[in-house]
Amino acid sequence: MDTILEYLLICPLVMIAGFVDAIAGGGGLISLPAYLIAGLPVHNAIATNKMSSTMGTVLATFKFARSGFIPWKLAGVCVIFAFAGSSLGAKLALLMDAHLFLIFMAIVLPLTALYVTRGKALVSEKEPYPYKKTAILSIGTALCIGVYDGFYGPGTGTFLLLLLTGIAHLSLKEANGVTKVINSTTNIAALCVFLLNGKVLFPLGPIAGCFGMLGNYLGAVYFAKSGAKNVKPVIVVVLSIFFIKVIYELFFK
Repeated sequence: MDTILEYLLICPLVMIAGFVDAIAGGGGLISLPAYLIAGLPVHNAIATNKMSSTMGTVLATFKFARSGFIPWKLAGVCVIFAFAGSSLGAKLALLMDAHLFLIFMAIVLPLTALYVTRGKALVSEKEPYPYKKTAILSIGTALCIGVYDGFYGPGTGTFLLLLLTGIAHLSLKEANGVTKVINSTTNIAALCVFLLNGKVLFPLGPIAGCFGMLGNYLGAVYFAKSGAKNVKPVIVVVLSIFFIKVIYELFFK
């Protein structure tokens, strides 16, 4: 596939991924396959996707911060524990059978989708806990999802959003703000590694990143103006794409 067709395929999908990611997380489930379908080698696809997603997520984080959705003190502590969890998850990935984990995810994902569609998840905000309890539950969530991110990764932002609202009782906007801070920090760290090892493709990465930024900006604006009823369908779409990916990896790879 020649270069022009690569850009025509990748850039629009990265923009869509950015839009979805700003609202509900999980944009990588759309953007990474775009790079792979375009024929990029796996390591270059992962690295270049990391550049475009990082650019978009940082912009979305800035937009969320401007809108006052980020509790910075809580977000900062969650970032530290997410990093610790990610390191542990990467070590566990070397010890555990990935096939068993995929079977577990094939069970969890439909249940998660059922929770989102049938329950009151994201619709009515739960009564806030005292700050100390909120912090403990948020830190625990960040640690656990950090482990998942290091072990496997896809849909990390979506799971963070659901657990921070469902368990820690953060408002939907605060939960998304904390999620964006965590995602931005971990993305920047990973991107630095890829850049130092020369795996990011130029100028594809920055150009696709601009499309990702546009998608993230539009998604952040949409999220700020819309209620949970418009977020839930996006999360269900992300979970459905993720489920298809898991089934493919289980039976066809």
